Amino acid sequence: MSIPFKLDIELHVNGIEYPVTIDAGRNLVSVIRTEIGLTGTKEGCDDCECGACMVLLDGQPVNSCSYLAAQAQGRTIVTIEGVMHGADLRPLQRNLLEAGGVQCGFCTPGMIISATALLARNPSPTDEEIRIGLSGNLCRCTGYVKIVEAVARTAAG
Repeated sequence: MSIPFKLDIELHVNGIEYPVTIDAGRNLVSVIRTEIGLTGTKEGCDDCECGACMVLLDGQPVNSCSYLAAQAQGRTIVTIEGVMHGADLRPLQRNLLEAGGVQCGFCTPGMIISATALLARNPSPTDEEIRIGLSGNLCRCTGYVKIVEAVARTAAG
């Protein structure tokens, strides 16, 4: 029987420093959800297939289920809660609702994170670029058409 190796680290999440003590092998999504208490990032497949656990790490979308929390020390993490601005919806969020791109909602946080990263690096993506930008996110409800429309509407301003 092995004894877990504990680490004291600080995670910079949504502009706040969180000191946490974790087992060295803990993934980022579990630490964000249980130690920090931000549950908008979802635990889905636990195998980098669904994108429900997507967060921005130094501005890049990352599947937090396969990223060790210890590796994120010293880096900037943004979760779906960090994309929000209080109760006001951002244009992307509003467009997703208006276009019908939200159904069960499980994939929505990951979709918003991926689309946010895409629009930050390419403010005027084509529909094909949007599909590629969202390709790491699985949605079983919408068929993606409404989600792509919402991202395109957001890019158009």
